[in-house]
Amino acid sequence: MIKYLGTKKTDEGGTVYVFLINGLQKEVREGSLKQYPGCYEALPPSAKAKISANRAWFQKL
Repeated sequence: MIKYLGTKKTDEGGTVYVFLINGLQKEVREGSLKQYPGCYEALPPSAKAKISANRAWFQKL
């Protein structure tokens, strides 16, 4: 069971996504979402749009 709880800012200014995975709270960075199957799919559309925008911006560099 995976449930999206929200986002959290790190001290460095980054964003981590907070999930409840099998009863344990887990903080996952954007780059690590692929390592946790089902987490990306559990994100709301607004978070997915933000990730897509970040990836598009990064590809322009």
